[in-house]
Amino acid sequence: EVPVPVIAALQGHALGGGMQLALGADIRVAHPATQLSMREVHWGLIPDMTGTLMLSRLVRDDVVKDLVFSARVILGTEAHELGVVTRVSDSPLEVAMQIANEIAVRSPDAVRGAKALINRLSNAGAAEHFAEERRIIHSLIGKPNQVEAVMANFEKRPTNFAPPTV
Repeated sequence: EVPVPVIAALQGHALGGGMQLALGADIRVAHPATQLSMREVHWGLIPDMTGTLMLSRLVRDDVVKDLVFSARVILGTEAHELGVVTRVSDSPLEVAMQIANEIAVRSPDAVRGAKALINRLSNAGAAEHFAEERRIIHSLIGKPNQVEAVMANFEKRPTNFAPPTV
């Protein structure tokens, strides 16, 4: 429920709880050789911390079952192919920081509103989605940070946003 984007840079091992923490991020950047696994079944347990729920929002049910039932270790490259991680890079922290910097120059109200919309409606129907979009758009239009985004683009200058209001 963190209102700002959370970006995880994965290198080395993300096994069990480590993978589940990574799944809680909005964006995941992994090194190609990063080892990821839903390891709990290996220990006679099941994944906790809503790991299976978060994984099921990223990949098909059969992939969730494969990864959870087998507790197999996958590399960052396969995780990307499956949709578990967003990007793969030899320098995941550097790429994560680049993404953060790209986001940081955007209106904080728009970023927070977009994150809230995506999080709330990942499983909603079209009518609910459109209603929530409309509500958030109305909360942004004409507000100082939205006006600043437009003016900075027209004036071809860096943005100077106020603290978020959303």
